[in-house]
Amino acid sequence: MKHLRRILFVLILLAAANGALALMMLGSTPLGIGTCLLLLAGFVYVNLRPIPKTAPTKRIDQLSAGCELLRLFLITATINVVWMLLWLPAAIRMAKGGGFFSGLLLVIWIIIAIPMVILEAILFWNGMIRVYVTSVQLGLKHRILAALCGWIPFLNIWYLTKIIRIASDEVEFETEKWELDEVRAENEVCKTKYPILLVHGVFFRDFRYLNYWGRIPKELKRNGAVVYYGQQQSAASVEDSGRELAARIREILDETGCEKVNIIAHSKGGLDSRAAIAHAGCAPYVATLTTINTPHRGCIYAEYLLNKVPQAARQKVAAAYNATLKRLGDENPDFLAAVTDLTESACLARNETTPDMPGVVYESVMSYCRKARHGKFPLNATYPVVKHFDGKNDGLVSVDSAKWGTRFTLLEPVGKRGISHGDVVDLNRENIPGFDVREFYVNLAADLKKRGY
Repeated sequence: MKHLRRILFVLILLAAANGALALMMLGSTPLGIGTCLLLLAGFVYVNLRPIPKTAPTKRIDQLSAGCELLRLFLITATINVVWMLLWLPAAIRMAKGGGFFSGLLLVIWIIIAIPMVILEAILFWNGMIRVYVTSVQLGLKHRILAALCGWIPFLNIWYLTKIIRIASDEVEFETEKWELDEVRAENEVCKTKYPILLVHGVFFRDFRYLNYWGRIPKELKRNGAVVYYGQQQSAASVEDSGRELAARIREILDETGCEKVNIIAHSKGGLDSRAAIAHAGCAPYVATLTTINTPHRGCIYAEYLLNKVPQAARQKVAAAYNATLKRLGDENPDFLAAVTDLTESACLARNETTPDMPGVVYESVMSYCRKARHGKFPLNATYPVVKHFDGKNDGLVSVDSAKWGTRFTLLEPVGKRGISHGDVVDLNRENIPGFDVREFYVNLAADLKKRGY
């Protein structure tokens, strides 16, 4: 059905693009004008509804429609250009031949070319705007490169096919994800006994409309999970952040009436959570702590850089960061305290005084990149430095530093693509081949539920 609809539209557009010729052949008669209006109406209709509505959400529906319009543009533009080029030489030769009707064919060619270009432009921009507005996977890089390549013949066609492929893969992936959730919705596979508390890392906050955890919370909720956020300051010492988290945990317990929470903490958030459990009296209120890419044994490179940077420069950078973080909502940000607590010596010393508390299940997860280019900026820049000092890493944290608790899970990259420090919390909203980050967290929560947490 889709291919039949596509063929019909190609015929409609070709006829509409050559409507001027039809008008000339039929004359300025009701039949000629009616034919042109009918063709244009068909063109407008298919631009508004290029495909039947089958996508699960409005965004995916518009993205799918944009892909279809761009495919139709490639097909019809190719046919129109080839056809017009084929009879252009004959029109030029006739124009050079002289005589009363010598230039008529060339005039007809121009009259046809103008509406053809206009209609193709409408088709292209309709599709491109839909894709640009609704695609998540294109990212800023592909949007900029597509705009630049659009001015280079042949390269623009190649990049347009790349844009269509990326957007089409996104439509297919998101549709399959939605269908999977629809099938298992009744099972509520993520409905754990205790609510899930997501704890962010350093230099980030839990903003309502700019979620640190990307698409993960929504996916967990769709599958039955009750989700809360740590809401601690973005830059503070581990102990200060631990006290903030402890207050947050007690607030959640008062609100829900639950006895405990399951903590899933990323990066420094894992250290903050351990401090809340061991030092701020929250051990009785935490069932499990799962740390994601957390530097439990610190970062050697962070210590090296702190020792090498002059004190005046450190203070200047810290003041700039603290001023920015305060404007973003931190009450009393402390850049240097946060960074210092991530060094190897600080973490090793803290480990001696921060024991795993009885009754709390401690588990850890870690990912890594194989090459610097696997991480988005600035992780692609920090990766070689971290590798030199700390070894195999995710752009910030080493694999050896992240191991903690009774169970350790190492997320192995599939193929050439790595899983960076940001990828593991869906920071860039990127669909990584071989690693479905949302499904990973669904399985994590489902496992907690299966074990009675």
